[in-house]
Amino acid sequence: MIGVEEAKRILLQHVRPMPFLPVPIHESEGCVLAQDIIAAHPHPLFDMSAVDGYALSGNGGQWRVVGSIAAGDVLGRELLAGECARIFTGAQVPAGTHAVVMQERCDRNGDLVMISGESPAQGANIRRRGEQFDTGDPLMRQGDRMNSPAIGLIASAGVEEVEVSFKPWVSVVRTGGEFIQDGLDPTGRIFSSNDAMLMGALLAEGCEVDDEGAYIAEDDDAELTITLEEASEADVIITTGGVSVGDHDRVRAVLEKLGATIHFHGVAQKPGKPMLFATYKEKAVFGLPGNPRAVMVLFFEYVLPFLRAAQGARDPWLRTEQMPLAQPLVVKGDRAEFRAARLKGGRVELLQDEGSHMLRSMVNADALVYLPAHQRAWKENEPVEVHFLPR
Repeated sequence: MIGVEEAKRILLQHVRPMPFLPVPIHESEGCVLAQDIIAAHPHPLFDMSAVDGYALSGNGGQWRVVGSIAAGDVLGRELLAGECARIFTGAQVPAGTHAVVMQERCDRNGDLVMISGESPAQGANIRRRGEQFDTGDPLMRQGDRMNSPAIGLIASAGVEEVEVSFKPWVSVVRTGGEFIQDGLDPTGRIFSSNDAMLMGALLAEGCEVDDEGAYIAEDDDAELTITLEEASEADVIITTGGVSVGDHDRVRAVLEKLGATIHFHGVAQKPGKPMLFATYKEKAVFGLPGNPRAVMVLFFEYVLPFLRAAQGARDPWLRTEQMPLAQPLVVKGDRAEFRAARLKGGRVELLQDEGSHMLRSMVNADALVYLPAHQRAWKENEPVEVHFLPR
């Protein structure tokens, strides 16, 4: 059995980068950039008005209106001293403009405009050319994950297409014969949840999944062999159940017979101790246990970062901060722990410590607190490592 940090180190050693492809920027949400984005144009493209009002040339008591400029139009000449132009938000400010004054401060009588209060300061209400970024400025870096504001930012520089990494195709394999199925006596059986939960988590990340849903295999070597062979067409395989040490836990044995390389089996943590990581046909295989809480913790802490690293993300792990604990804590045992938590008032509140088969506190969690094996007690307000969940 290995520790958490060693398990994560081994994972990254076996990441196979995904190929990349060009996509229109509106389709890049959630994708990882395969290229740096450098501004080919400034933003704003020109000096523009920040308000509806009047562009004024020089100071004085009144100005003569010489034109009107809507967004997308230009005046076509320079403003001279004592002149002004009606102007609207986003319109190009004509040369000679001292400032733009909001229309609420203006009193217009025919072609003459007067303003109330003090004259506006030089450059008031003008968005300057290149104020946000200039030509040649870096906007996004290779390995950045695209979101809606990022799409808007690079679109404002005239970018219409970007190179992004393919999203991994992931197959989910549910093992075991204990689930309620049509045509079988439900006595002693349970409803399946891990396959639906994992498929939902993968779709939320934008990964490709099998249209037919999860593969299903009984705890039978022959059936499991066929299922894993079929699932290996994907980039990554996730199995649930069958990775402990019982008579019916057959995932490791079948993987070894198929010629897979087992990189580790067992991590000194709670929940999720039986986790297995292997490669088969150069594809990553995550063998997760059958308890749903353990499955979800392992997905967030190991599977999700691996999928992001395969897409070239520079920092694939969950966002991490040190934050003060809201209550004192003592834990037993010698394994690292991941505990569900909520963040409130700048402190971390641990939620009910449930068994690895229970999910209720995970539903309400917005973070996992990592409690390393070398420390077993924390005082109130003592900092702990917080991993923010991708809500």
